[in-house]
Amino acid sequence: MLLNFLPEIQEGNIKSLARGISLIENQAQGSAELLKNLPLSKTPVIGITGPPGAGKSTIVNVLIGSFLKQQKKIAILCIDPSSPFHHGAFLGDRIRMNDWADNPAVYIRSLSSRGSLGGLHPRIFEITDLLKAAPYDYILIETVGVGQSELEIASIADFTVMILMAGFGDEIQALKSGVLEVADLFVVNKADNPDTKLFINNLQSALHLGSKQIDIIETIATEGKGIDRLVQAIENRTISADQKQNLNLAEKAYRLILAEKMMGIKKTDLLDKIKEESGTENFNIYRFVDDYLSK
Repeated sequence: MLLNFLPEIQEGNIKSLARGISLIENQAQGSAELLKNLPLSKTPVIGITGPPGAGKSTIVNVLIGSFLKQQKKIAILCIDPSSPFHHGAFLGDRIRMNDWADNPAVYIRSLSSRGSLGGLHPRIFEITDLLKAAPYDYILIETVGVGQSELEIASIADFTVMILMAGFGDEIQALKSGVLEVADLFVVNKADNPDTKLFINNLQSALHLGSKQIDIIETIATEGKGIDRLVQAIENRTISADQKQNLNLAEKAYRLILAEKMMGIKKTDLLDKIKEESGTENFNIYRFVDDYLSK
């Protein structure tokens, strides 16, 4: 039954696409079969990440306008931080991009991170693959920009853009080397900040210690400055989709296998078992895990 609307998704039916994403989010019956029938797609996925307050949503908003001028069709996934109580999201990104809500060439979906440690939605791989089956020229994923989301997005995106800005104190020192390495492009936004030049010099010094050359683009997103250069950099991606595709597929396979292995393991069950056994004198967490997995 679910496979019946796959052709509708491929033809650009928004209602069918939204329904498909909801089914995957909730792991509804038949959603696995839908995923197994998705065609392999090379639609480029662009990751937009960086710390909160750097202007990620503003830059995504301006990028949408630039791509539309080129007659491109764009899908955007905005990952919003979730409530620690009910895992719902504020969906603030969708409010900020309201200008494009009625544009048929733009599809915007806000997703809650649902407490995922990586800062992305736990079904982000599957949802992105469903979007790639729809007739979009680019898929943009904007992360929460906290935790390990910068590293997580690099395993999904063909091209990862790191948005930064001067003025956060020891921001260069705070960037882990792994984060520096996963970025394919750095954008220093709010470049009218007087500390921007010093920040870029420090960033360039940090990058010289790395293993690859990464470009840095200055932008003032609220004024549209530097956006043309950013669009050009995205279009001329320095890492070809073919070259990175197998790496991403291997990462995706690993995570899907891991999720399958973890299915049925609940923290509440573990807590109950530990309450039962931890009071014993010889309790050992490693033996506990080994016994739990062997059952």
